[in-house]
Amino acid sequence: MTDPTDPTDSTDPTDLPTLPGRISHFHGKLGSLAYGGDYNPEQWGPEVHAEDSELMREAGVNLATVGIFSWARAEPSPGRYDFDWLDEHLDRLADDGVAVCLATMTASPPPWLARLHPETLPVLDDGTRLYPGSRQHWCPSSPVFRRLATRLVEQLAKRYAHHPALALWHIGNEYGCHISRHCHCEVSTEAFRIWLRERYESVEALNEAWSTTFWSQRYGSFDEIHTPRTAPSFRNPAQQLDYRRFSSDELLACYRAEKEVLDRLAPHIPVTTNFVPLAPTLDLFRWAREMDVVSYDSYPDPHDPDSVHETAFSYDVLRGLKNGDPWLLMEQAPSAVNWRRRNGRKPAGRMRLDSWQAIAHGADSVLFFQWRASRGGAEKFHSAMVPHGGRDTRIFREVTELGAELAAYPDLLGSRPERAQTALVLDWPNWWALEQEAHPSADVRLLDGARALHKPLYDASVACDVVPVDADFTPYSLLLVPHLYSVSTATAERITAYVRAGGTVLMSYFSGITDPCDRVHLGGYPAPFCELLGLHVDEFDPLPQDAGVELSEGTGSLWSEDVILEGAEPVLTFADGRPAATRHSFGQGAAWYLATTPDPTTLRTLVDRIRTETGVRPVLPGPAPGEQARTRIAADGTRLYVVYDYGRGEVRVERDPTGDLTPREASGPA
Repeated sequence: MTDPTDPTDSTDPTDLPTLPGRISHFHGKLGSLAYGGDYNPEQWGPEVHAEDSELMREAGVNLATVGIFSWARAEPSPGRYDFDWLDEHLDRLADDGVAVCLATMTASPPPWLARLHPETLPVLDDGTRLYPGSRQHWCPSSPVFRRLATRLVEQLAKRYAHHPALALWHIGNEYGCHISRHCHCEVSTEAFRIWLRERYESVEALNEAWSTTFWSQRYGSFDEIHTPRTAPSFRNPAQQLDYRRFSSDELLACYRAEKEVLDRLAPHIPVTTNFVPLAPTLDLFRWAREMDVVSYDSYPDPHDPDSVHETAFSYDVLRGLKNGDPWLLMEQAPSAVNWRRRNGRKPAGRMRLDSWQAIAHGADSVLFFQWRASRGGAEKFHSAMVPHGGRDTRIFREVTELGAELAAYPDLLGSRPERAQTALVLDWPNWWALEQEAHPSADVRLLDGARALHKPLYDASVACDVVPVDADFTPYSLLLVPHLYSVSTATAERITAYVRAGGTVLMSYFSGITDPCDRVHLGGYPAPFCELLGLHVDEFDPLPQDAGVELSEGTGSLWSEDVILEGAEPVLTFADGRPAATRHSFGQGAAWYLATTPDPTTLRTLVDRIRTETGVRPVLPGPAPGEQARTRIAADGTRLYVVYDYGRGEVRVERDPTGDLTPREASGPA
């Protein structure tokens, strides 16, 4: 192993290098956009390792993620560590000019941990205990798991903090992917009680927040409370909502425990972890505050025609997690995955388009799972940069071509995505509350509503940021608010003040219904927004499954309601004359409201009208149908337009120091 200098062992947080300094270290190891993927050399022998070095050079790989699932290899028995194999591979990668994103290896514990400490195994809400043989078989609240995980991380940090290949730490892997609802063992139950004591301080306050007078649920002590396990009927919705908060926080505590070790022993190295494809599991805005750079695993289904837009929406969410900072595409598939019912391959050119789409929406990397396809194990049919057929395959040829293409644009690395004129509000606790049981309709889903509002902008090649409820809305001309069912009075007042000062909001139905404890705002729906919207809703009337409703223009689906106008003007109506979409002039701005889900054409017409009124424009004027353009600002101020078109299979990148470039002045494909 290359001899490292002694790592700094300071616990003073003021000794931490600044975040820009740590990110500069990462960029300095790369020189251009990160390109590569998960590398698992422990699955192969020396002959394959030599070929890996050759093929990585050929493909233009400059970053390898190493050690994601290597705990059993690195600590074969408790307290006995074997890093000689890892020394060899990191030294080889350094000699090959490949930087390393080194994992903390804690995603899946070795079998000996379950044998010696069965109390670390997670338990489902029905009492079923989960066992080794897959991955992520650990209870997030387990002090034993946290102690042994951080012990391993300390060994890794002391050994590799100053290794010449090390560019980035990767903590865990896909937190919440499999234990998405946390754990219901006795350790987790006691941790939940502690969390509740800290949140409410008294059981009386908890009873008030949980509305426990309903169904005789009133608690006399925190010790009477359990996690929301399997029950005879509907479980307390406020309890379930707090349990979701607790679950996200407990997983975050595991991440934070490892990060504290890395910050102490390797303060110059930035830290990340990879989020799974957009899901309600974790409160990502809360998590992002703890991360130097956010990372994402993206797996669009090539059989799904909607996946291109859905992926773009997810990337806009990722960009918004740290206020527009670039993010890392940590995993994608070169072609097929292995875990869907039918795993379609990506046709020729699709991998390139998917990669450039991520870059256009703010990614600083194009990384894959994985470098070389595994010979055995559950993911042996998951595509890789080097397929089972080796070099002489379509996938590897495309991988090599893409590596050369990305290297031609070094100024994209670290360039900052330009702020959009439009923002969409997304809130994870609202997501959890919206999709609970015993609601007017089980088919009102947050992502469906968010994507429906986002798509008319996307189709017009209009950029859209995604922001949390506590964001500063003032830089935006238009604010989209999908299904903000659970909202605090303070947040409602901020949205109202935004419109009063000249902003425009487009809000969809079933918003402003409950407070953060899932208690209904009294005074008529949607009580916190009635004045802003110039209306109130007398009664909800969800539509039958798969039924539509005629509108004055187009059709509506999923939902209808009885809207009583109190200053707002109808823009669309149901066939019986009830308002289906409204506009209300309020202060210096305007508030638009949807009382149904209009068909895509009708919604596009409505959003285009709102865009015209607010002056929201496409990134570049006159985009061709299907063409998407996004802007990134390089360190020297140059505007970089990344333009992609799935229909024609084209990508181009144009540098424009003046800001006056139009698509018709751009050159051909990159």
